[in-house]
Amino acid sequence: MVKDDGAQQSHRSSDLGTKLPGMFSRYQSSVEQGLYAAVPGAENFEAHRLLRYHLGWVDELGGPMDTSITQGKALRPTLCLFACNALADDYSKALPAAAAVELIHNFSLIHDDIQDQDVERRHHPTVWHLWGIPKALWSGNAMQCTGDLSLLEVAGQDATPSMVLQVSEILTESYLEMIQGQCLDLEFESRTDVKSDEYLYMIACKTGALIRCALEIGALLATEDAAAVRAFAEFGDHLGRVFQIRDDYLGIWGDQATLGKATDSDIRRRKKSYPVVFALEQASGRAMEDLLRIYGQEELKEDDVQRVLAVLDEVGSQEHSQRLTEAAAARALEALKPVSLPQWAQTEAEELVDFLARREY
Repeated sequence: MVKDDGAQQSHRSSDLGTKLPGMFSRYQSSVEQGLYAAVPGAENFEAHRLLRYHLGWVDELGGPMDTSITQGKALRPTLCLFACNALADDYSKALPAAAAVELIHNFSLIHDDIQDQDVERRHHPTVWHLWGIPKALWSGNAMQCTGDLSLLEVAGQDATPSMVLQVSEILTESYLEMIQGQCLDLEFESRTDVKSDEYLYMIACKTGALIRCALEIGALLATEDAAAVRAFAEFGDHLGRVFQIRDDYLGIWGDQATLGKATDSDIRRRKKSYPVVFALEQASGRAMEDLLRIYGQEELKEDDVQRVLAVLDEVGSQEHSQRLTEAAAARALEALKPVSLPQWAQTEAEELVDFLARREY
């Protein structure tokens, strides 16, 4: 049984945005435990070696890696365990679900890297770049299947058959939303008439669905209080907007060494991230003409990238994007107010929201 009485309560960091909040260290070993239990050994199937590589456990030759360097933040499984823990002392019942959400997220990353032709993720070559697109496709598919199987292990945590079906439905519907969002994101690349409401709907699907799902499932496995479950789901909706708009911000104005990927790739790919969508709505005259010309080209040169950056500066995209992020952060915390949370959980929720709104990676 995994319990937490709040004795490990974390404290607000003075360097928000650069240091992960205490929530991540609180659940790190549990997340790793759940993932290790879910992903079979590499000797069972070649795809599992590629899964382990993508997850940061092994290098391209199968040798062990320092996972503290190569793994991501594991935001979604952390949120799943947090929601369960905030509403019930024992969060072990949510471990298979937390692992499932993270594996589904990583299936999408493997496929996204192919679609975006990204050659690096988390400071290491992407799966498709090392092994080619066909192997990357089936390793992504294998990651999805592994996630689906992991979720069924909820049945071994005293969940009723109807509960297993309910959480499975929530997860499947959520990653269908995620796929829909990715399709819209790709479609937007060839359009110059994308509006803010279209963009916000797209990220609600592509990014928000799995974040909402993680919190909703974690809460559902902890309590029969439908209002509390809805509150955590709404918290996740707003958190998804915080995460993605900040991600768009970093994709243009972030530090390349910190992010582990080129920060001009979104512009070069003509990606309609929020700062660009805002600029296309706000620009006029020569600035608008330049944006339409540049985004109508097949390839962008360095001068084009610099001109886009100049227009973004002219219309205030950077400042507006951060204001929108902070507004979504405030709504996220507001969503949890109807729920009676222990003080440690309230503090960690606030720290998390602050971090996601100001993170540097």
